[in-house]
Order: sequence, then structure tokens, then C-alpha cells
Amino acid sequence: MRITDIHGCEVRPGRLVEWTLDPVMVEAATSQPDDSRPPAYVQESHIRTARSVREDGLFVPTWLGAAFDVPGPVDLDRLEAALRTWTLRHETLRSGFRWVGDDMRRFTAASDAVALRRETVGDFPDAQELSLHLQHRFDVVADALRWPNFLYTAVIRDDCASVYMAFDHSNVDAYSLQRIPAEISELYAAGAQERAQEVAPVGSYVDFCEIERASADQVDDTHAIVARWREFIARCDGRLPAFPVDLGLEPGGRLPEQKLLYEMLVDDADAAAFSAYCRPYGGGQIGVLAATSLIVHDIGGDPVYRTVVPLHTRAKSRWADSVGWYVGGAPIEIPVAGALGFDDALTMVRAALRANKSLAHLPIARVLRLLGSDFRPTSPDLYSIVSFVDARDIPGSRQWAEQRAYAMLRVSYGDQVCAWFTRLHGGLQLAIRYPDTAIAHKNIHRYVEQLRELITSVARGGALAPAPAWSRGQHALPAPRLSSEASQLSL
Repeated sequence: MRITDIHGCEVRPGRLVEWTLDPVMVEAATSQPDDSRPPAYVQESHIRTARSVREDGLFVPTWLGAAFDVPGPVDLDRLEAALRTWTLRHETLRSGFRWVGDDMRRFTAASDAVALRRETVGDFPDAQELSLHLQHRFDVVADALRWPNFLYTAVIRDDCASVYMAFDHSNVDAYSLQRIPAEISELYAAGAQERAQEVAPVGSYVDFCEIERASADQVDDTHAIVARWREFIARCDGRLPAFPVDLGLEPGGRLPEQKLLYEMLVDDADAAAFSAYCRPYGGGQIGVLAATSLIVHDIGGDPVYRTVVPLHTRAKSRWADSVGWYVGGAPIEIPVAGALGFDDALTMVRAALRANKSLAHLPIARVLRLLGSDFRPTSPDLYSIVSFVDARDIPGSRQWAEQRAYAMLRVSYGDQVCAWFTRLHGGLQLAIRYPDTAIAHKNIHRYVEQLRELITSVARGGALAPAPAWSRGQHALPAPRLSSEASQLSL
């Protein structure tokens, strides 16, 4: 699915319908005794950060969502049944948190208690008005500091319905969102055809949280992984890494508003050729990180590119189809000033990831706690990221264009740069969120254009353009092998 915001996903006029968890169910669930399974460290960090930023007087929505069409005319009862069945399948959606003093305690509703309440909001003849209304509703309902913290909606027309679903990030990651269109469409189709809904059980993210946290809590501050993080953060001047170009931020200033740039960076042929060239080094993810390291060195001048690489933690098959936030981070350092060209950068990134990807198994929030650092969050993004997902093997991915399927980001406030690369059947898509300053706008657009230039130059087998610093001394590249990338390294 292409990544965009609510305003970029083809919102069209129609009659808006909403589904929330039934208030009777919510009251019963929140009255349940504590569930002994704790939050994942990433969940706790996310919710504490939201509370900290809110206490500083700023409301920063951070929801994620999915949008897709269901061909019509749509039967609302069957769509509701599909949404309920899907909700039942994923335990994290009926599990929330409450504060007891400064502790987060989990509660979980019984599966047989799950019920949705449907409300017809009304007709929206203007697409922009509808888009703004949806964004406002998602801001209010899919909020980290409330429960339930997700909302299902559909815009009904004679020929189809457009489904828009938003979730607080504590419940979902990118892979979770990308599976939604196929899963709910299949459930709806099964109901429409009056055939049995064959829904295979999936692992519970709530169970995963308990398992991961128990493992992480066995690690103390003498562990080698903690020592390596300590050294990495020290070389980042005591902070988690930011995107190493000038963003025009005022030290100590208010959290700036953000902008989102999203576009198809290169087409399928160039994306395939680029991945084929990079495959001996590890594939497209390695290639994107190597290209980024060279370009930010050219723009910002830092001799070493430091970042935290998102990597999925769905290590066992039981979690493969589960909705949840299965992401860790591995710190890498690329001494890019010493690279003679793209091949050198590829070699450096491959070596850094091989050496450090095991560090992603220990949640960063646990690491920071063991380091004894305050790290009081003042921004919803603790550090900048460059994420890569090859989505072509996800069920239903070939139907995404026909379904008008999108993954949605909320763009609000933040002082970091977050870039998401998605390999689709049509090419390589980029969505990048950055502070809304004139300097950041100039440097981020410069980064994107140089990135496109480098990828297409590698893909088409020619020498890189001579102007940027990263191309000096670069030898002509051999003609790449034309084939698609087979593996997906991160989510």
C-alpha cells in the first residue's frame, strides 16, 4: 500500500458511517481486574511519550490507518459482521491500559463481549470537508491516552464503500495495516456469499508483549548489548540520532509542525534493477541505507552516518499474521566519509547491519532505562528513521491499486525526519515526514532528488553523475541483473 495522509488517499463524497466498541462493552472491559500481561516496552514508551508531550501543552495525534474500497452496493450488516470478526481475531484491539499511580496496568475484554455500535453520521457532498472531518474524528478517538483507541468508518455510495480505519500506534505497525484490506474484504465476501468464514487463529500480540518483556527484563546494565548502545549514544553526543542535515530548528524552540512528502520514487523496472544490483550486499534495504548515507554526507557533511534501523520482531510463525507493533531497532554507524563510491557504502552498511541487527531484540525503551538516562521525551519521535518494507508478498497486494488501498499517517508536530520506503508491484514509493521549515523543505527535497538520481543511475548501469561529493572516485557500475528482490528485511 502507498503511504500517505488522509488527504492523499482519494477521499470522495458519500454517506459516512462509524463503528466504535459498544459503550456497554467498554464499561465492562474497563471494570475488569488487571490483566497480568504487561505492556510491551514499545507500547509503554509510546504512551508515556504521548502523556509527556500532552503535559507540555501540545496535543500531537500519532495514529496510523488503512483505507480501501469494497465494491458495492455494500450491505452494512455484512460489513459490520466482517469488522467484528476481524476485531475478535486480534486480541490487542480489546485490550487497553489504565494508570495506577505511575504504573500502566493492562485490562482485556472477554472475546464473547466484543460488540460494535454503528452510527450514521450523515451525508458529505464535499470531499475536502469529509477528509477534514475524518481526520478530526481519528484525532479524537484513535488517541494514545484513551480507550478504545481506534475507529472504523465507511463512506457509502451506490457503487462501493470506502473503508477508513484508524488506530493508535500501540496496536499496529505497517505490516498490520497492509494485511487489513485483504482480510476484511475476504470476511465480507464470505458473508455476502453465505459461506463459512474460515478464519485461522493467529498469535496474540498481548501474549507477545508478555514474552518479549519477560526476556528483556532478564537483561541488566552489564549486558553486552547495553554496553554497545551506551557507546553508540555517547558517539551521538548523548542523544538518539537525528537526521544529519540542517532542518532549520531553533534549539529549545517549540515542537514544529510537520509536512509530508510522498511520491513514487522510481518505477518497477528501475526498482527491480536497483534491488538486483544490491542483492549481493543484502538487497533493497541495504541499498536505500547506503544511498542515504552518501547523500546526507553530501548535504550535511557529517563524516559518519548514524541511525537506528527499524527491524521486525515477528521471529516466529505464530506472529506472522498478528496485528500488533512488532518492531525493534538496531543502531548502525557508517563511516561514509571513507567510502569511495556506492559499492563501498553498500559494503559498510551490510557489515554494520550484520554486526548489530541482533541488538533489535532488546527494546530500546528497556535499553534507555538500563542506561539510567532521563531521556524525557519532548517529541513523539524519539529519533529519525529510514524504514524499508518489501510489500509485494503480502496477501492481496496485487489488488491494492484496484481497491484504492492506502496506509495512512497522521502528520502533526515533530522535530525528526521519518522516511518510509515501500517496494510495491509498481515501483518504490517514498513517504517522508519532516519539520515544516524552509531549510528542512530545501534539504529534504534535495535528499529525495539525489536519491532518485542515484537509484536510477545504478539501475540503468551508468556511472553516477559527477556533481555530488558521493560520486567522486566512483567507478562505472556494471550492468545490473534484472530480477525482483525476494526478501523483506524490515517492517
